[in-house]
Amino acid sequence: MKMIRQANLRHLLRKQVNNRRPVYLSSHPFTSLLGSRRLFKAVNLDTLTPTMPSSMDPKGIVVFTSVGRSQYGFDIFTVNLNQTPITGSNSEHHLTDGISINYNAQFADEEQSIVFISERSGCPRIYLTRRGLSKPEQLPSVPDSLFHDRPIIKSHHLYFISAHEQPDKPFQSWSALYSTELHGKRKIIRLSPYGVVDYSPAISKSGTFVAIASYGSRPWEGDFHELKTDIVVFPTSDPNNRLVVCKRGGWPTWSGDSTIFFHRQTDDGWWSIFRVQFPENPLEFSEFPVLPLRITPPGLHCFSPAAFNDGKRIAVATRRRGKCYRHIEIFDLERKVFHPVTELLNPAFHHYNPFVSSDSESLGYHRFSGKSIEGESRVPHLEPVASPIKDLGMLRINGSFPSFSPDGSFLALNPALDENGGIKVVKSDGSKRWTLIKGRVAFCNSWSPTEKYVIYSSLGPIFESTKTTVQIARVTFEPSYLNSDLQEIPCDVKILTREDTGNNAFPSCSPDGKSLVFRSGRSGHKNLYILDAVDGEFNDGIRKLTDGPWIDTMPCWSPNGDLIAFSSNMHNPNNVDAFSIYVIKPDGSDLRRIYAAGPKGSNDVDIERINHVCFSPNGEWLVFAANIGGVMAEPVSFPNQFQPYGDLYVMRLDGSGLRRLTCDGYENGTPTWHFGGELDMRRLCLGNDAGVELTGEFDEPLWITCDFN
Repeated sequence: MKMIRQANLRHLLRKQVNNRRPVYLSSHPFTSLLGSRRLFKAVNLDTLTPTMPSSMDPKGIVVFTSVGRSQYGFDIFTVNLNQTPITGSNSEHHLTDGISINYNAQFADEEQSIVFISERSGCPRIYLTRRGLSKPEQLPSVPDSLFHDRPIIKSHHLYFISAHEQPDKPFQSWSALYSTELHGKRKIIRLSPYGVVDYSPAISKSGTFVAIASYGSRPWEGDFHELKTDIVVFPTSDPNNRLVVCKRGGWPTWSGDSTIFFHRQTDDGWWSIFRVQFPENPLEFSEFPVLPLRITPPGLHCFSPAAFNDGKRIAVATRRRGKCYRHIEIFDLERKVFHPVTELLNPAFHHYNPFVSSDSESLGYHRFSGKSIEGESRVPHLEPVASPIKDLGMLRINGSFPSFSPDGSFLALNPALDENGGIKVVKSDGSKRWTLIKGRVAFCNSWSPTEKYVIYSSLGPIFESTKTTVQIARVTFEPSYLNSDLQEIPCDVKILTREDTGNNAFPSCSPDGKSLVFRSGRSGHKNLYILDAVDGEFNDGIRKLTDGPWIDTMPCWSPNGDLIAFSSNMHNPNNVDAFSIYVIKPDGSDLRRIYAAGPKGSNDVDIERINHVCFSPNGEWLVFAANIGGVMAEPVSFPNQFQPYGDLYVMRLDGSGLRRLTCDGYENGTPTWHFGGELDMRRLCLGNDAGVELTGEFDEPLWITCDFN
């Protein structure tokens, strides 16, 4: 995007910003001529409604997983920095109610009100609360947006990130900055130019300027550990006049109106905080962008800074050598020393994304709420999630690889993908769960469509080499146990593949219950095979379906048995990070590729990463996890985000009708699709009525390491 010239900057900075309520003109949302001046569209929040679905929209219920999300249990806390010493639970003030997850807060006024994100309505929305308020107040946001983030209240305006406007090209995030008045007409105004991706806004002390981490108009380049955004500044009165003040930086925070701190990963591997400082007279600035100054030393990671208005301190989230948890510390800018805060209070909890009060006396953050806090203490087996399609329900399951029983009354799942996982069965209303297999690694379940008591699964480590022993298992049990009070159900496990054949995984049962399609590495390459569902391969009950020096994986049999869909990189075997959808008939004929990110021959389709393909109950649609929507938020500010393909999409078999189902900062996947006739989502058992204990056991991103010389 073409930024303003220095002369324009001088002109805008001479303006006395007395009236901060901007006026914008209307423009088509997909206007994206590079170098042209963007116009902005004002939307009346009271008349903005979701797009009505057509009669051809998909129907039913999609059940899926979000990696680690079920254990977050985030709530928002503050600490009074004038209280010394800061030790013990009495030092913390709990500002949210323990319902759902609550995070990414900012102080809204001097009375300790906070504006924050909560997922209590099925997706991230904006709320306001204060001490003594029994129930948080939902603030104006975009009704049909599935994602809001980083809210800020300044001068009676609410600023926030939303993802309700689809860009005009794939592999570009939907995240953009918006604002609205908290009183009056409540118009939603887009501040990011159309075609530009913005994250992590910050407002200067006077409210005159906005700083943002901007990806600009370029398509997503696949970066995930660090987005390599730029720090862009513009006045609240004229968001067209954007200036890159520093290349490569994220999560900006203002100290006054003349200093910005931000984080980036340095050449020595450590995430550190940097500072860009403006002179008192900004007109003396001769050139942008400028070279920033590194503030925090190597030897520890520092993320998501929050500057104090006294100009002497910043709060940061840190990861130190030998420490397992992310903690909030205060860095003294003059003495160059850190002062611990949260490690003194909760040494065995992660703490994220600090924020400070305008008087510099209070420090806030979000963390796992802990067992002593009122609110939800259990994770529901099934959790409703907002859906963009009227007749398509969405449920997040506490586990992975769900599979419905033939009548839809039960779901098989893997509660974890390690030796503590195994297989469990849960009632489809979420009211009860039984253990079928424990003490073994199991993944990817397929309930026989013709037998109420047969589940197929993979036993062994997930995502290993072709030679690693993973076996297809047929698990049988007495269905009457699913009406009992037993916690563990007796079962028989029959291995269907030979141990010497290496890695056999991802079974999917045919509609007639007679065959399984699965992925095997027995030839030295991971291709698809079809197996007898009862005897396995031991009586010549196996045949090869695909063959080549590439990876074919995660197959799914269509409901009428005529097709098998799967993920493969056969179009580019040398790229193990790009997978597309293929379908093939069970006899091996009519192999074809279904293009999701663009038409055949386009550059976009060869960088799509699509996995976990599943048919709709009528066989006309596919649901899958893909990277087409880029990244919604700075990944370093989240836990547990391991891979950059975390949103669910639906698409017709001919490649038309692509629709995005999830839009958040999580890694969503392993979906299954039920026709919905037996499921009444109004009768789901939620919260403390059913579920498992909320433990807060989640990990930092695996790509953040302290193993440097």
